[in-house]
Amino acid sequence: MGELIDKIKGNVNEAVGKAKQAMADKDPATRTEKDARLEAEGAGQELKGKGQQFMGKVKGALGDDI
Repeated sequence: MGELIDKIKGNVNEAVGKAKQAMADKDPATRTEKDARLEAEGAGQELKGKGQQFMGKVKGALGDDI
């Protein structure tokens, strides 16, 4: 069961991270510090999601024994 939970959490974190990155203004003329922080936070959250998905796959391969 841990496999499924990790994969779901990973998908959610990855989607939210991508959304945060998309919301950040990329135009250098109007970009603020808040946009830079939002984009960095989104990238971190997306990476966290990918890690959670990977752990779900590992747990699935090992039969939730970890």
